[in-house]
Amino acid sequence: MTVTPPTDEAFPATRPLALVTGVGRTVGIGAGIADRLAASGWDIAFTYWSPYDARMSWGAEPGATEAITRSLAARGAASTAIEADLADPDTPARVFDEVERRMGGDARATGVSALVMCHCESVDSGLFDTTLESFDRHFAVNARATWLLIREFGRRFAAPPGTGRIIGLTSDHTVGNLPYGASKGALDRITLAAARELAHLGVTANVVNPGPVDTGWMSQEAKENIARHTPLGRLGTPRDTAHLVDFLCSGEGQWVNGQLLMSNGGLA
Repeated sequence: MTVTPPTDEAFPATRPLALVTGVGRTVGIGAGIADRLAASGWDIAFTYWSPYDARMSWGAEPGATEAITRSLAARGAASTAIEADLADPDTPARVFDEVERRMGGDARATGVSALVMCHCESVDSGLFDTTLESFDRHFAVNARATWLLIREFGRRFAAPPGTGRIIGLTSDHTVGNLPYGASKGALDRITLAAARELAHLGVTANVVNPGPVDTGWMSQEAKENIARHTPLGRLGTPRDTAHLVDFLCSGEGQWVNGQLLMSNGGLA
């Protein structure tokens, strides 16, 4: 199948729908991406899982879902928030069912046309102190759920050829964070496979490595060290990642496909 370059007419007159996973905190990369896409004319369905944030050092953010929903509405976007434990293999299909139920209808027969995966499990541990339970949960959330979300997206995709987008956020961190880095490596391969396996639908698939972005997990020492080793002399922000994702989801971004893109200010 040959997919012609998308034109303005290829994108629906109504706002297309993006599903963004891992949007649990207002300062997170997922929230930044959702906001940027909303400003560019997308409606947004997003997932969150508060128990993950609650067991991390930064803690859960009460009222985050409501605040994110308000900010999306201010951008003109309709949105819905779905609580989703992506360690459960039944969750990806349930998420798509819920999105279709809440945001479907005759005006949106095409369903989700962009899938942006920002969810993760990330608990520091190395070769000797990683538990089997932690290892398995990292792969369930970061790798298996990625596969199942992409599979569900491909099964249900009904938007015009050339307008479908899949983007996964990754990391190359391994030392001291073994299960996270290893499972993100699996995410890379799974996502990039979609560039070929969903080509008949006119869907592009890319992976973005945003480098270290301070969303509440960095110590002051880490901030200073990273900024010192970044040519631009500053930390990355959720907005930096969001601008790249926004481009990849646009009509102009179609020719970038099957790529693992570094977006880290030149940090070696």
